[in-house]
This record gives sequence, C-alpha cells and structure tokens, in this order.
Amino acid sequence: MVCKTVLGEAQQVKIAIDLIEMGARLQLLQEETSLSRERLLRLYKEIKKESPSKGMLPYSTDWFMSWQPNIHSSLFMDIHQFLVKHAGVEGVQALISAYRLYLDQIQGIEGGEVVLSITRAWYMLRFFQAGMLQLVPCKECGGLFVTHAGDLHANYACAICHAPARAGKTHAAKRATIAAAQAA
Repeated sequence: MVCKTVLGEAQQVKIAIDLIEMGARLQLLQEETSLSRERLLRLYKEIKKESPSKGMLPYSTDWFMSWQPNIHSSLFMDIHQFLVKHAGVEGVQALISAYRLYLDQIQGIEGGEVVLSITRAWYMLRFFQAGMLQLVPCKECGGLFVTHAGDLHANYACAICHAPARAGKTHAAKRATIAAAQAA
C-alpha cells in the first residue's frame, strides 16, 4: 500500500479523511492507509480539532452477540456483503461505503441511535476474515445475523424475532417517548 505517486498519496489522504470523519481510531487509520503515524496525527488534529483517543481497541466477538449490537452489526454486514458481491467494491472502500449506508439507514429511523462505530465495524470484518464470526439465517424471518462461528445454529432465532424483555428500553427510546408525549 505504499504510495509512490502524488495521486496515490492523495487517495490515501482521502481515505484517511473519510475514516477520521466517521470516527475511526488511529490504529484503524494506520492499518488501512500507507500514511505515516505522524502525518495521520496531524491530519486527525486538523479535522477533529483534538488528539485521537488513546487506549485499547475493542477486541471481543461477544459484544456483537447482545441484542441491539447484533441487529446493527448484522445490518452492516448485510450491506457490506452486498457491496462486495454486487457492486465490485472491496477493501477499505467497502468498509467506508457500507458504513455510510449503515449510517443512512439508522439516521432514517425516528429516534435511531448509532450503535456500531466504524472501529467496531472494522474489527468485525477482521473477525469474519479470521473465521471467528459468521452470518446465519434466522429460522423465523430468514434474515442473516452475526453469530459465533463455533456455535450450533440449527434453530437460530434472531434478536428481532425474539427480542429480550428489556428491548427498546434505551436512553434514545426513552427520549423519543418523552418527546412524543410533550408534542401531544
């Protein structure tokens, strides 16, 4: 991924800018571009007007299994796979395009709350590539959902068809309910 031309370097900067604007962590930028760490830091500070977050990246397949993250992760993966199979998009461009479409879908829902960060989406793609996660069809709705690769899936029922008792009790749902009551 070394850029030896001005155009190649400009493309790497564009990728970095897109990822930074989506909230990507510095480690993701370093992995997906050929720009130096120092250049990425300067670019990050110029765009975000602050230093990038420090600390460990989220590294657990279990996060993707709880009901709300699973629904959002499954939506993102379905979009990503569609783009790869039918639009000829791949690599970091597939990540960026799929994440933009994911955001469009979530922001189009009243009270929609973005649950999946670009960094978690990137990690999830890596988990899929490593064979740690897979998509499995729900026995009731037929939709494809993110699951652990080693689990038994013969009678898999998704979090939409079998939502937990406390589903929908998020802060965003509470705010939407209050706003609706005040508007009435």
